[in-house]
Formats: sequence, structure tokens, C-alpha cells
Amino acid sequence: MKAFAPLALAATLALAVLAPQNVHAQTYPAKPVRLIVPYAPGGATDIISRAAAIELTKTLGQSVTVDNRPGAGGNLGSEIAARSAPDGYTMVTSASSLHGITPFLYTKLNYDPNKDLVPVIVLASFANVLVVNQGVKANSVKELIALAKAQPGKLTCASSGSGSTIHMSCEMFKHMLGLDITHIPYKGSGPAVTDLMGGQVDMMFDNIPSSISHIRSGKLRALATTGAQRAASLPDLPTMAEAGVPGYESTAWFGLAMPAGTPKEIIAKMNAEGQKATKAPEFIKRMSDLGYDIVGGTPEQMAAMIQDEIKRWGPIVKASGAKVD
Repeated sequence: MKAFAPLALAATLALAVLAPQNVHAQTYPAKPVRLIVPYAPGGATDIISRAAAIELTKTLGQSVTVDNRPGAGGNLGSEIAARSAPDGYTMVTSASSLHGITPFLYTKLNYDPNKDLVPVIVLASFANVLVVNQGVKANSVKELIALAKAQPGKLTCASSGSGSTIHMSCEMFKHMLGLDITHIPYKGSGPAVTDLMGGQVDMMFDNIPSSISHIRSGKLRALATTGAQRAASLPDLPTMAEAGVPGYESTAWFGLAMPAGTPKEIIAKMNAEGQKATKAPEFIKRMSDLGYDIVGGTPEQMAAMIQDEIKRWGPIVKASGAKVD
């Protein structure tokens, strides 16, 4: 029997090495998970984050708590997530703009969203909508263009922060038509829409979900949506291309990401839970009613979408000349 002792010892040691990993994978999560939302409450990012947190809490067996950390166009909260321990207990709602626009727009960043965060799942996508307050004398995109040309530098365009798709949708509009419109960044879509309705700013290319209720109530006037096709939630509105800006297209998506170095089994676990969320009837109904298009998919598919964003927005940011220190 002694001849077999080394083999038995080796097998025991191997099991001992593997055991913590297996136990960790089986018991995760053993405590609440923090979901950082890098924008202010009330915007499209916050809306989908809270809806996803509800669904994830149902299936994970632990609560998923939303932690709003707005600022610097989403970079403040995203950096906090990137610098967090890669133990599976911190996630961030990552926007397409953070991956495709931020690296080209910001000259100084303390993190790299495409290296320090790893993709988990894309939850949903949508187009933006061009909205003006009721005091702006324009009932169509063509009338707004004429107004901007007649008053160079006077019209103001709000955004949820520099580098967001809301911001760059406006920059694309300005660049394609040679318009002089002043950009006014906010710490999230919620406060920007509030000022837009109050008349402090004139226009905004807002995410459909955060403006749709105000459009339906008549507090904001919608002129066009920014996708390749008309939005299902606003079918009577023309696209920007239909409204007189050929070639104009701008869309956005939101997904979940985790700090680089997070174990692959945890990424796989959260992707599986995210898949359940995107297929939950309550989630689908609520998101669809607000103008989101459900996406889902694998981490690899999210990584491919990130590369598409980099290719789409890099040339536009460079052409616009926009920079943020």
C-alpha cells in the first residue's frame, strides 16, 4: 500500500487546490452585489439599471443594489468600478459611449474602459430622439436647422455629459450641417431634461426612454429619432434621415461590465443571470414600453459590439474636434 501513497497524496493536494475555486463558483454570490450607475437618477441608464437590478435580485438569491455615481460623462462611476476588487461584487452599467467615444474624447483618463472593464452582457439598445422645449419656434428638423443658421451660437444643446451618445449625436448634427450650436453638458440625462423642459436650454438628442413620458405629455416637442428605422415606441416620428439629414444615424446600448480580473466563472454566472433578466416578461414589457430594444447575448458578443462602437465613433469624434481635458 505504501507504493501508492505518493499518488494518493498528489490527488489529495490537487483536490485541495481545486476545492476553493469550485466552492467559490458554487456559493457566489454570498453577499449583496453593488451595481454602479455612472449617471444621475432619472436617465435612461438609471432606468434600465434599476429594472435589471430587480430581475437579478429575484434570481441571484442576493440583492443587487444600485449606486449612482454621476460625473465626468460617466467616467467617475466607471473608474470606481474599474478600480474595485475583481471579486464579483461590483458591476457597472456600461454605455456604448464609454467604450466607443470616451477614449477619443478625453485627453486625460485615469483608467481605460476597454482594458480595465470586461464585458458581461448587453441588456438593451435604442435610438435617441431630438427634442426641443415648447418655447423653441421649430416644429420640424428643417425649421430647427433654419433657426440655427439664422442665429449662430445662440441655440443650446443639452447632454447627459461630455462623451455620451447624447452629446455626440448633437456634434454629428452640427458637423454634418455646419451649424454653430452651444453644447451644455450635465451630470446625467435627468437634470438635463429638467432644464430643457424649464427653458434653460433649447434642444437635446436624448435617449428615448428618459424623454418619452415628457413627449407623450406634451412637455417636450419631438422632431425626429436617430436610428436607421423609425422607433417602435414613436412610430409617427420621422428618422433624422427622413427629416432632411441624409446619412444621419446614431444609436446607443447599455450593458453590464465588471472589473478586469474578475474570474471567468463569475462572468459566466452573471451573463447567465443577465440572460434570464432580458427574457423576463416584466422586464421586456417595461423596457419595450419605454422605447428600449432588448438585446441579450454573450460576453463575446458584447466585446464585438464594443469594437463596432470604436470604429463608428472614433472618426466622428476626431472630425468634430471635440476634446475634454
